[in-house]
Amino acid sequence: MTTSFSFDEKYQAVCRRDSSFVGVFFTAVKTTGIFCQPTCTARTPKPENVEFFETPKEAILHGYRPCKVCKPMELFDQTPSYIRNLLKELQAEPSMRLKEEDLRQRGIEPAGVRRWFKKHHGMTFSAYQRMLRLNRAYRELSNGELVAATAFRSGYESLSGFADGFRSALGASPSHSSEKSVIHMTRLATPIGPMFACATEDGVCLCEFTDRRMLETELHDLQKRLNAVILPSQDNPHLRQLEAELRQYFEGTRQVFEVALDTPTTPFRQNVWEELLTIPYGQTRSYSEQARRIGKPRAVRAVGSANGHNRIAIVIPCHRVIGSDGSLTGYGGGLARKKWLLDFERRHASR
Repeated sequence: MTTSFSFDEKYQAVCRRDSSFVGVFFTAVKTTGIFCQPTCTARTPKPENVEFFETPKEAILHGYRPCKVCKPMELFDQTPSYIRNLLKELQAEPSMRLKEEDLRQRGIEPAGVRRWFKKHHGMTFSAYQRMLRLNRAYRELSNGELVAATAFRSGYESLSGFADGFRSALGASPSHSSEKSVIHMTRLATPIGPMFACATEDGVCLCEFTDRRMLETELHDLQKRLNAVILPSQDNPHLRQLEAELRQYFEGTRQVFEVALDTPTTPFRQNVWEELLTIPYGQTRSYSEQARRIGKPRAVRAVGSANGHNRIAIVIPCHRVIGSDGSLTGYGGGLARKKWLLDFERRHASR
């Protein structure tokens, strides 16, 4: 199988700060003695001053020290501790409304919080808090709670304000909340880049790298198929299980995922995805073999398209499907991540 990247390919990834190469290799700069992630915002070094390593350990053993800008010893773009603490507070009491003055009292700069939520969730911190309150309100109404009691318990001062906010977010009035379902969404850090994960009450319905080009399309498709609204949440049991199992996977201690899945799609794609789940850890199959296994040997292109529409990366292992000649082919998370995942699984499968 051809899975290696040339020096030029790696250097070009550094020049364009390609996030799909995060964790795949580390850039060491001979003139400074430091090593970085491919996305480091420091000045791009000249190629003659660069060498690449697969792990931070290798770079350190060659005398390099970690960059203080991109912090290659930490998970890339992971949620800062002060943000994690805020999320825990809000999870414990979703009706809480933290304002700028409240943040400053906690020693937190509001502008930093605002930038982080805008970058990683596409909304302000105030909007995120509002969505959490509506998430809780939806669950209470679904359990038969009265609209008025739910509104005031969620921190709203008037029924009209609650109704407007609820209708704006969910597309239905509080009294018709049963017409919509909720997709819970959270953000996870991994060694090869952050991921968004979504789950319904039935199981995980999405797990994708945050730089996936089709992410917005996938989210829109899920909302349409499930007649649902996506709301931020830290309190979905399937998301908690997924986070734990992904952590075990990247530690090399888990080879099979057990988390429940919710995968609304066409019958053909469902058939293809179910076949993906049968590919053993550390092994690969070709698209043509996969087509034969589902009883449609001539549907190789359709199988490839179905793989490309898989919304639950790693758990449904579309990365284990390769070209008939053994070469890497398309992967929504990027070929660099596909190579990393296959190499990682081969190493741990042989232990």
